[in-house]
Amino acid sequence: MPHQEPKVRVLVAKPGLDGHDRGAKVIAAAFRDAGFEVIYTGLRQTPEMIVNVAVQEDVRVVAMSSLSGAHMTLFPRVRQLLDDAGADKVLVTGGGIIPEADMRSLESQGIGRLFGPGTPTTVAIEYVRKWLVQQETA
Repeated sequence: MPHQEPKVRVLVAKPGLDGHDRGAKVIAAAFRDAGFEVIYTGLRQTPEMIVNVAVQEDVRVVAMSSLSGAHMTLFPRVRQLLDDAGADKVLVTGGGIIPEADMRSLESQGIGRLFGPGTPTTVAIEYVRKWLVQQETA
């Protein structure tokens, strides 16, 4: 039997008090269907809870969905906690209702590309795949 590469692990998380998870479930299913191993945290996760799962599960990607308007606090907090835990090579990406100016600001703080409503799941998956290839060649 040929050796099979382990699947890349992606954590899909819903930080904060946001109670709407349809988009997170859609992207989780899309990543799974694209061959990734997906861990979904469920609703109302704190940054500490998200990072704890990310470290325990040895994920390469944390994809967060934020519709609550707290993205400017939650995304950088997850990035900082990952860095503090020695998981600075984990991609933090995500999407939701995030204004373009906030997306640029978050990206300047070490957050990966962010995706707005209506973005095809294939765009996010292709972004993650390209990021993974860049990490292997870096």
